This record gives sequence, C-alpha cells and structure tokens, in this order.
Amino acid sequence: MFKWILRYNYMMRWRKIKQNKSIKPNDKVQVIIYARYADKIKALIVDLFMIYMPILYVIAYVILGGKKAFLASTVAHFAGVAVYGIIYAIFLAKTGQTPGKRAYNLKVVDSKTFKKISFVRSIFRFIAFLFTGATILGIFLPFYKKDNSALHDIICHTVEIESKTLN
Repeated sequence: MFKWILRYNYMMRWRKIKQNKSIKPNDKVQVIIYARYADKIKALIVDLFMIYMPILYVIAYVILGGKKAFLASTVAHFAGVAVYGIIYAIFLAKTGQTPGKRAYNLKVVDSKTFKKISFVRSIFRFIAFLFTGATILGIFLPFYKKDNSALHDIICHTVEIESKTLN
C-alpha cells in the first residue's frame, strides 16, 4: 500500500515538473489507497443488514403475510434481490458509497479517472457482483491482485478506494 502512495506522489510530482509547475509545500496531494479485502467484506455485511434484511422483512411479512408464503414463492426472492440491486445502484451512482462502504470509508470509482460511476454502470456492476459471488474465481481473485479488485470490478472497470487528502 505504501509503495502505491509513493509511486502516485512521484508520478504527480513528475507531471508538475514536466508541465513547468512548481510544487509548493502547502499543496494538497490526493492520495489513492486501494481498499482492503477485509474492509470490503465488512462493508458488504453491513449493507446486507441495513438494506437487504429490511427489504426481505417487508416482502415476507408485510406483502406476503408470513414466512411460509415467502419460502414458497420464487418471485419474492427475485424481487428482493432486484429491489436491493436498484437501491445499491442508486447509492453508488449518487455518492459512490453505500452505508456499509461509508462506515469503512470506501468508495467505488472508475479505475482510470477515479470519478463516480453512472447508474447504468452501477446496475451492471451489481449483476456482475452476483456472477462473481457465484464463482470460485470471483471470490479468490482479490487475493492475487495488487489493487484487490474482484471480478466484477475488472468487468466494469471500477475500483474500491479509500481517499484521503494530505497536506
């Protein structure tokens, strides 16, 4: 992680020198730190409890009237995942963070520009996330990548970061 910070700072200083801009001691430098895999998992668990569980509760007990009707219905399960995906995509498109990601200071951004992603791209990222969770490759891929990006991040050209500003 420290190597990436130094590399990024070196690249930014080189760009400023190349563009004949001087670096002042009071310049703020944006440091990009890739999110740890453990923090991503913790954020996912928080999101499941804060967003997905209330959706399932409303579908099971308010709409269908009980646990047995919920377990018997396949449409209810699909509707729960679909509503969760739409809410998840709205959060990512609007702020780049879900409540769980905000709790762990994580943000989903474009892998090249480090800016927020669109709603359509965040929906596609959620669908790719469902595919990633269903495959063994998708689960273990972040252990072998330097930026800890999962299969759905690679497919959608996104990355999860921690962003902090240093003086």
